[in-house]
Amino acid sequence: MKATRNLALEAWMREHGYSANALAEAVNQAVDRLRGRPGSHDGASVRAWKSGRNRWPHAVTRLALEEVTGLPITDLGFVPRGRVAPAPAASEQEESDMKRRTLVGGIAAVAAAAAPGSSTRRIGMGDVHRLQHRFAEIIASDHRHGGQLGIEQKAAALADEALNLQNSGSASQRVRASLYASAAAFRSSAMWAAIDGGRYDIAKAHMREAQALAEMSGDQAIKFRIWSHTGTMYRHLGRPTDALAANDVARSLHITRRDPLFASLGLARQGAIYGTAQNRSGARRAFDQAQESMGRATADAERPMWLLAFYDQAELDSLALSAYLALGDYPTAERHGHRCLSALRPHMARSRAITTTRLAHAQLAQGETEAAVNVAMKVQAPAAVHHPRVSRMLGEFGATLRAIAPGSPTVQTWTEHTAAWRTAT
Repeated sequence: MKATRNLALEAWMREHGYSANALAEAVNQAVDRLRGRPGSHDGASVRAWKSGRNRWPHAVTRLALEEVTGLPITDLGFVPRGRVAPAPAASEQEESDMKRRTLVGGIAAVAAAAAPGSSTRRIGMGDVHRLQHRFAEIIASDHRHGGQLGIEQKAAALADEALNLQNSGSASQRVRASLYASAAAFRSSAMWAAIDGGRYDIAKAHMREAQALAEMSGDQAIKFRIWSHTGTMYRHLGRPTDALAANDVARSLHITRRDPLFASLGLARQGAIYGTAQNRSGARRAFDQAQESMGRATADAERPMWLLAFYDQAELDSLALSAYLALGDYPTAERHGHRCLSALRPHMARSRAITTTRLAHAQLAQGETEAAVNVAMKVQAPAAVHHPRVSRMLGEFGATLRAIAPGSPTVQTWTEHTAAWRTAT
């Protein structure tokens, strides 16, 4: 079948003066903002979009195109796989122009907007894509700051807006399922922020609502995220039996059989839980299997933004660092800590602070006081003072240091540095 040219994208490029190479560069920069490393598109990629040879780019690319253009991906002439592109009509163009005017104020305006002359607004996948763009912003904030009440509150509010959108007009079953999935995604981010901030009772409330929304959506990926987060929550609470049960729910979903990267994450988090449970052989086996599954994962598979934004070799090593630290195997923990820090993407500020602190603990436990203090002092002041988990771990580090080397110059150096952190923030 002959490919149908993407006239909408061509028209947008002409109107805004973009060459193929210029658009590719703008998209690559947007990809960098979304996931922490630039995209690899070039002029040939854009020409494939224009010619219709690539009618539905990968999820990250779609979000980047929406960021660059300010338009929903379907308004740019892209068509989901398995669908036929509709012939453009004047009324459809008018509706598209109306949407751009009424939706520019954000999702809250989306929920209230209605087409002129119509009593009921039609909700479409363009609205879902706008929600997905806001979800990418939440993910980026979490990786920069983590655990903050403001992130939790914003994510919860966006979950409510996604649900309000359900009631603002008519929609197909596919769109309604996608809206429930978006609401579940936002609620799961609120849950994660509460977990990361140590607000576990609130996290449980977010968890229950997220689980219900995920069931209504039928989305396997978001179900995995919620149950995997639940396992992590119980691990932090020191309840490994409950943590394993929750993580097993995530690992039993068929998405883990379809995609080895999901399987790898489930196994890596299982390894971290085994560390809390003092199951050394179980942890070692789980991490070996997680590494093997990661090796089988193909880079070109389409995956959700939240997974692409954080799960890689560095995160696997971070979970192994946590497990072996809990098991008291400090040399192995230290090795994974160094590997994690060397591979962490630049935008993972929260993960860098947590990993650095854990690495310092592993070194201190081996009697390397000066090296441990030098590592711990690399934690940035905002995380050291304001991230609840990092602040607590650094407090424990200081207490252990003073017990090991009371009155030493190393203790004095640490005391002065922590005072400087508080002054800086």
